[in-house]
Amino acid sequence: MSNLSHTGRDMASHPDVSEMRDRYARMLGGRDVALVDAPVFLVGLYCAISPWVLHFTANQPTLATHNLIMGIAIAALGLGFTVMPERMYGLSWAICAMGIWTILSTWIVGSSPDLGIVLNNVIIGGLTVLLGLACAAVSMKSGKRTV
Repeated sequence: MSNLSHTGRDMASHPDVSEMRDRYARMLGGRDVALVDAPVFLVGLYCAISPWVLHFTANQPTLATHNLIMGIAIAALGLGFTVMPERMYGLSWAICAMGIWTILSTWIVGSSPDLGIVLNNVIIGGLTVLLGLACAAVSMKSGKRTV
């Protein structure tokens, strides 16, 4: 039978302790954006389905297609933050730009949209900008910590 007692031994004497600490710090360091990735995904998902929720696919077909494409792109960035946060930090500002474009596209892509469509896209765009700023702030904070 094996002796499973670890008396007199601790992790400090392990030969790979420094490598394990570095790996653990890297793994935890990339998850700072975890509180933002799910809301980004949900805002993108709602942006994609909003033309059918608000029923403006018939009178604003180009804006409906636009919202579908933008929603899928925003949701893909949200999934990217979940799957590969350390690689996606550089795209934090792209979320802000997408939010600003979502606000402006209401009048650029749409043709005389009504108040419901305007409010929908302004709220989605505003939330996207706020979440993008939160991602960028987390990105800059974690970048300063690793340097």
